[in-house]
Amino acid sequence: MKIKIPVYEPFLDEEESKCVLSALTHREISGSRGEYINKFEEGFSHYSDCSYGIATSSGTSALHLAVASLGIGDKDEVLVSSFTNMATFFAVLYLQAKPFPIDIEPDTWNINPTLIEEKINENTKAILVAHIYGHPVDMDPILSIAKKYGLYIIEDCAEAHGALYKEKKVGSLGDVGCFSFYANKIITTGEGGMLTTNSVEIANKARSLRSLAFGAGMKFMHEDIGFNYRITNLQAAIGCAQLKKIDKIIKRKREISRYYSEGLKDIPGLQLPVEKAYAKNVYWMYHVVLNEEFGCTRDVVMKKLGDAGIETRESFIPYNMQEIFIKRGWVRGDECPVANYVAKNGFYLPSSPLLKNEELEYIIKKIKQIQKGE
Repeated sequence: MKIKIPVYEPFLDEEESKCVLSALTHREISGSRGEYINKFEEGFSHYSDCSYGIATSSGTSALHLAVASLGIGDKDEVLVSSFTNMATFFAVLYLQAKPFPIDIEPDTWNINPTLIEEKINENTKAILVAHIYGHPVDMDPILSIAKKYGLYIIEDCAEAHGALYKEKKVGSLGDVGCFSFYANKIITTGEGGMLTTNSVEIANKARSLRSLAFGAGMKFMHEDIGFNYRITNLQAAIGCAQLKKIDKIIKRKREISRYYSEGLKDIPGLQLPVEKAYAKNVYWMYHVVLNEEFGCTRDVVMKKLGDAGIETRESFIPYNMQEIFIKRGWVRGDECPVANYVAKNGFYLPSSPLLKNEELEYIIKKIKQIQKGE
C-alpha cells in the first residue's frame, strides 16, 4: 500500500520562504557572509542557555568539530553511549581517537551512568552522551564522574532541542553541545548543525576550525588544519524562521506523545517511552520496544504497518553490533546487551508535528489489531 502517513514531515510555512527570499535578494547565499548566520547562532545559543553558538554544515560536522576543538586525538579514548546514530562514534574515529561503547538504561535508552566509571583509564579524555529520542541523559552522576577524573563532557543533542534536565537546557550542561538541523529534527535547516558552549576558548577554536583555520593577519596563512564546515546563509535563514516555531513544535510533539501513550498503554508486550522526574522529554520520535508478550516480532509489525500505509523506522544499531567494527576487532557484539535488545526489538512511529489526531487514532487502531492477530 502507498504510504499515507510518513514517519516525519517538517513544519514549514511562508516564514521560511520569506527569509530565504531575502537572502537570495541580497545575494548572500554562502557560508561566509549574510545576516542570518549570526542571527541564527545568537538566537539558538540564547535559546539553549549558552553563551556561544557556532553553526555548522551538519550535526555530524558539529560533533567532529567539538571533538577536535577539545584537542582529542590519536590514542585518546572517549566513552560513548552505545545506542545512538553512528555519527556520534564517527566523530571520535575521524580524529584517530578510540571510542568505547557504554550500555544503556532499559527505560530511557540513554547511557547508563552506573557503567561509566569502570571503563575510565589514563587514556580517557571525554564522555560523549546522546540524549536519545529527545529524553535527557541523567547528567548529575556523569558530571560528578567527569569532575573527579578531569574529563570533558560532550552532549549529542541532535534529537533533543529544548529538552530539559532539572530545568536546564541540554547542550548547556557539559563542555560542548552538538545539535542537528536535518530535515526530520525538532527544527530544521534541511542540513545543518550547531555547536554550543559556555567556554570562549572552545568557541574560538571551533569557529576557527570550522572555516579552514584562516589566519587572523594573513588570511591564507592558516593557523591549523581546519575544515570547511560552514552553514550557508540560506540554511541559516530557514533556521531563523524555524526558531520562531520551536516552542510550538515541541508543544505539539508532547501532545502527540501523550495521545500515543494514552492509546497504547494497555497493549501487552509494548514498552512505551518514559519521562523521568528530572526530565522534560521533547519526544523527537515516539520510540517503542516489543517483547515476547506482544505476539509477533518487530519486523512483522513494521511490515504490517507499512502495508496499512504507516511508515516506521527501526531502532539504531549500536556501535558494538556494527559489522565494520566487529571485523576490525575493535568491539565484541555482546558488549552492550541492553542496547542490543532494544536495537532488535525497537522502532519508532510517525512523529511529525503535522500529524492529525485522526491519523494518530488510525495508527493506534492498527497496532491494536496487529497485537490481537487481526
